[in-house]
Amino acid sequence: MPSSAATTDVDRPDVDVRVVDAVVIGAGFAGLYMNRRLRDEMGMTVQVFEAGDDVGGTWYWNRYPGARCDSESYIYCYSFDKDLMQEWEWSGKYPEQPEILRYLNHVADRFDLRRNIAFQTRVTAAHYDERTDRWDVETDQGDKVSAKFVVTAVGCLSSGQIPNIPGRDTFRGDSYHTGAWPHDGVDFTGKRVGVIGTGSSGVQSIPVIASQAGHTYVFQRTPQYAVPARHGTVDKAFLDNVKKNYDDLYEQARWSLGGQPYTLKDRSALSVSDEERQAIYEAAWQEGGFKFILSTFNDIGADRRANDTASEFIRAKIREMVKDPEVAEKLVPVDHPFTSKRALIDTNYFDTYNRNNVTLVDIRHAPIQEITPAGIRTEDGEYELDIIVFATGFDAMTGTFNRIDIQGRDGEKLKEKWAHGPQTYLGVATAGFPNLFMITGPGSPSVLSNMPVSIEQHVEWISGVIEHMREHDLDVIEADAGAERDWVAHVNDIAEQTMFMLADSWYLGANIPGKPRVFMPYPGGVGPYRQKCNEVAEAGYVGFTLSADQTAGAASSAS
Repeated sequence: MPSSAATTDVDRPDVDVRVVDAVVIGAGFAGLYMNRRLRDEMGMTVQVFEAGDDVGGTWYWNRYPGARCDSESYIYCYSFDKDLMQEWEWSGKYPEQPEILRYLNHVADRFDLRRNIAFQTRVTAAHYDERTDRWDVETDQGDKVSAKFVVTAVGCLSSGQIPNIPGRDTFRGDSYHTGAWPHDGVDFTGKRVGVIGTGSSGVQSIPVIASQAGHTYVFQRTPQYAVPARHGTVDKAFLDNVKKNYDDLYEQARWSLGGQPYTLKDRSALSVSDEERQAIYEAAWQEGGFKFILSTFNDIGADRRANDTASEFIRAKIREMVKDPEVAEKLVPVDHPFTSKRALIDTNYFDTYNRNNVTLVDIRHAPIQEITPAGIRTEDGEYELDIIVFATGFDAMTGTFNRIDIQGRDGEKLKEKWAHGPQTYLGVATAGFPNLFMITGPGSPSVLSNMPVSIEQHVEWISGVIEHMREHDLDVIEADAGAERDWVAHVNDIAEQTMFMLADSWYLGANIPGKPRVFMPYPGGVGPYRQKCNEVAEAGYVGFTLSADQTAGAASSAS
């Protein structure tokens, strides 16, 4: 079947192999834009595969109560189409899940992006054939596709993790993972609900669940730092002004530390008086969001002494907000510094513990022993429940890759290559796997940034590589092993200078039993990373081997 015939209604013959220029895995922010660039702007034949029954990626699956983005709405969107930026109206300071999903559906409709997406289809295997310099891709629906390029747009947080607690399958009530929420919602009215986990999805969902449930038990292992979102309706005049200045705001975001249009203050937390520091923190606290990190002091994330001032400020705020001193102390994080784990942005999280129908269960000192038919048993006793919510996070960065049988040169399995931690060059390619590109892969800013900004940068850079290959009659591009080793070392060198290495976090894979402790995202900032990628391209894609065919031999910069 010709590649142009691939649609959501495509027949799936057992023996036919469709031939396309590129396969894209995933139809969230990354997959949709990659599809548009390759298909519509470069005229390539593209087949997109998506496990869900519609577009949306993480925002298709994560429909738990309170789910929203922690980047401000006006910057959590595409910038590739100026008309799109002007016509879409965001309703609040932070975009909530239903609104983000509506936005992505609007984008798919506006650019007719669904016609070459096969929904409800998971890619199960992608094997590189050295005889043809092409990828043989298979799916759980029987598709067999031959592609010159494979681009993974699988997301960094898309493989849910539920801990293997004894007795989990014996529970008589209902249980849910926040990352695979029922599309028709869950009725908590009058129910006894246990929430396991106080990461981002727990912090967002617990206040909403508690407002509906008969009683909510929060099973907390690690207390969290959280900064208030100050979520609410955005002043229309502000958004109108944003639209007038979108070019400047996005350019600032592209060269910033975290992909946000905020100005990092050139001052140390240790360079001002205690009174001035307190006033600066208080003003940022009242404004809310990531500005508390990005617009106060420039050394919170790198200097432990400076960090201690921010950490203690938040601890004092927790003690102010939570009325019961004993509960407050259980919620105060003391075993890791602020920013060493994902910085959380909350709405009424700590206030929720003032409710009479909320009980905090400390499972660090009294761990969960088992899930019983009636509920959860800890060392301190059993809690009878009707519903269990697993807000237990994801096998981040590498989990989804490991669920696909990806084989490169000589049949090398990506899962085995990454057995001791992911190895990439620039977070976009990995040695031994030619013509395979990763959007926001391990070793790129990804989860440490505003994702649409990082996604657009990767999509456009990958498109540039492919255009370069076309112009110079090149067929194969592959990361050099030496460049890859240097990049992995560089990522870890920067991480060692930050707070990130001072906590067991999913950035290091610490939430997955047996997963190697390797820092996975690039912590050097969106702007410096973009500059490095530009330099690589301008130097003829230094660090990559480019060739006309598999026998071309030495690397070519195609100059």
